[in-house]
Amino acid sequence: MSVVAVFDIGKTNVKLFAATGSGTILEELSAPNRVQDGPPYRHHDLDALEGWLLDGLADLGRRHPIEAIVACSHGSGGVLVGPDVAAMPMIDYEQDPPPDITADYAGMAGSFRDRGSAVMLGSAHLARQMLWLERGWPDAFARATAFLALPQYWAFRLCGVAASEVTSLAAQSHLWSGADGRPTPLVARRGWEHLLPPMRPAFETLGTLKPELARRCGLPPGTRVVCGIHDSSANFYRYQAAGLSDLTVISTGTWIVALTDRTGVDLDTETPGLSCNADVFGRPVPGILTMGGREFAAVADGADGPATLEALRRCVASRTVVLPSFGADDGLFPGTSRRGRIHGPLAGDPSVRFTLALLYAALLASQCLQALPASRTVVLDGGLVRDPLFGAIMAALNPTVRVLVDRDPHGTATGAALLATHEARRGLAPLAAEAPDVYGLPDLLPYWSHWRDLTHPGARAS
Repeated sequence: MSVVAVFDIGKTNVKLFAATGSGTILEELSAPNRVQDGPPYRHHDLDALEGWLLDGLADLGRRHPIEAIVACSHGSGGVLVGPDVAAMPMIDYEQDPPPDITADYAGMAGSFRDRGSAVMLGSAHLARQMLWLERGWPDAFARATAFLALPQYWAFRLCGVAASEVTSLAAQSHLWSGADGRPTPLVARRGWEHLLPPMRPAFETLGTLKPELARRCGLPPGTRVVCGIHDSSANFYRYQAAGLSDLTVISTGTWIVALTDRTGVDLDTETPGLSCNADVFGRPVPGILTMGGREFAAVADGADGPATLEALRRCVASRTVVLPSFGADDGLFPGTSRRGRIHGPLAGDPSVRFTLALLYAALLASQCLQALPASRTVVLDGGLVRDPLFGAIMAALNPTVRVLVDRDPHGTATGAALLATHEARRGLAPLAAEAPDVYGLPDLLPYWSHWRDLTHPGARAS
């Protein structure tokens, strides 16, 4: 059995998985993704991370016959590179650029259709990172040969081939319009075309592991290096590889992220939470995101789960509701930041707090669904589905669609591993997802209608 090594780069932690070609996780290594304060700015230590990666590949390679390597990452990491190495340190995307960069960028970022996301804080967009590097270090910028999104940077370091990739660039980089499948006008205006290498599919083998790295890791010289993918797109791909379509995926973590393969979204008009990513085939993937995980945590306030049917019935019968938003971000409700509160007779009852938080998160997730075209199937995954009532509540709130729950905690790594077998796969990838049990739940639609009256008067649950 050949094995795929998946390098999953998160903002806080990095993970290295050994997985089968069908996506089954065999082993996992992890480490903090540390940043250094500077100079020249807060940045990730790529040299240390590369050492960890190579040591991890050697470690996993002693127990598993690794045949391919693929990286996946969040969408706000990029590296300016020269012929062989990074030309500048990788900017920590939570680092604020100088005020003049922030101000100038706001005026040049373009339309929402071009951007595919809101203009976010810090250095979240690769285009804003490039502007900062171009202005602050013009000599290094002029000598650079490419600017690579993070999955493709690691592929470049492993095999020496520079590539661009559509899911990575369509994820809030502001360098690629997912809606139109082309570079944004900003790229041409800044003369950055030469820094974006040719576009290659996420599942394409770019080359083989450099001989010196293969020797260091003890891996076969023919070990393939796959182009790589954005993390949410990798998770979405795992369901596409299982044969699902007419599909919306709702992933729950710090963010609640809803992505759909349905068309019909107005991508010319910016609305709260709206985004437009791409799938591995370059097709637009509209989405809605909100910081639902942090909202859940603020309401739960340390209360232990699991949620209970008794507490759910009490909350619904008393019409005790949670109103947004507790965090500094308005989320889906403009003007609500830091105005979140619990309203109703059980507002001070600690015995219902965890269940109320879970119900609130399900309402937020359902609100995301309402903002997208209706799909035949909705798949739920991520941290909140560990509580059985989350899926059940979602099914009760959305009775006209098929709701499935996938409790596999490694969706991103599974999807990335499946890329390595994309071109050779002859059947559907396995998927263990199940319909939630809604037995005994109260009627939640009047409760949802009441919540919507309070959060945005005049709206109604469909």
